[in-house]
Amino acid sequence: MMIHRPSVAGARRGRILVVDDKEENISLLTRLLARAGYESLQWTTDPSSVAKLYAEFKPDLVLLDLHMPGHDGFAVLRELEPFTRGEEHLPVLMLTGEDTPDVKRQALALGAKDFVGKPFDTIEVMLRIQNLLETRFLHQTLQGNNALLETKVAERTKELEESRLEVLERLAAVVEFRDDETGIHTRRVGELSALIGAGLGLSRDRVDILHRAAPLHDIGKVGIPDSILLKPGALTTEEFEVMKTHTVIGARMLVNGRSELVRVAERIAMSHHEHWDGAGYPEGIKGVSIPLEARIVAVADFFDALTHDRPYRAAWTVEDTVAAISLRRGNHFDPEVAEALMKVQAAARRMASVA
Repeated sequence: MMIHRPSVAGARRGRILVVDDKEENISLLTRLLARAGYESLQWTTDPSSVAKLYAEFKPDLVLLDLHMPGHDGFAVLRELEPFTRGEEHLPVLMLTGEDTPDVKRQALALGAKDFVGKPFDTIEVMLRIQNLLETRFLHQTLQGNNALLETKVAERTKELEESRLEVLERLAAVVEFRDDETGIHTRRVGELSALIGAGLGLSRDRVDILHRAAPLHDIGKVGIPDSILLKPGALTTEEFEVMKTHTVIGARMLVNGRSELVRVAERIAMSHHEHWDGAGYPEGIKGVSIPLEARIVAVADFFDALTHDRPYRAAWTVEDTVAAISLRRGNHFDPEVAEALMKVQAAARRMASVA
């Protein structure tokens, strides 16, 4: 077997595989094809090798004899059926001296696209080959256009999702500017939450969603009056009850999200003040009933809030904050999440010492 590449002006597009157990039939067909300008040809007299040849040659058209000893044309069609019926849309032109209705029905049922009777008319067979190849290439063009369209739709969908997220992030930043003039607390919480999530072994996709959803944890504070949100001293019992509603407000703002990111952000907004032992708010749920993302953000938010100055207190040291988190394992915080935070901070200290 060899690939026949004659030097012919006006070469035609298409790789053609010829399968026939008689050398004289192959010789006739390849001469006709070469004369017509087809340069990429391959052939075999061994029908049992067609599956292997298909994988190597990737033909655009198969010319297949029906009656061959042992492995006949029907057997070859069964082997090629995944490609004749699948996305490949591989056309097979049957060459047979027996074109009875029963034979045609069986071959068509197995994926053959057309028939030429033997002995065949030269002009007819070349026209059928040309028509089948044109159909093949049209199908490939449509596949390419569909793939391009799907890519553009995916890109546009991503742009729309990004724009929605940007609106939410900017709203969260507006809330943050009200009691944090730097406005980057939310961003730091997102980054630290992602590090904790990675330390817990979450997948890359879940870590990325957590990174982007965590900054929305306090978005419900947009509904809290300035007199309470910006109060420099301790809140009264009544004021604290109002402050606690920012969790429910935030969840309502994010409810019924169509993307996983917004759904995660809703769970975080609702539950990031729940405690592992059930002493938190707004629902008093405990343990693994608290969404994992919310348990992670609870630790990240606590750590960042304490390690940065606020109008009513100076920042704690990292060491003191980590110690406070360690003491609260098993009551305020999920023990595994708290442990992951401590490992993140230990790694950060090692990197700082090396630098």
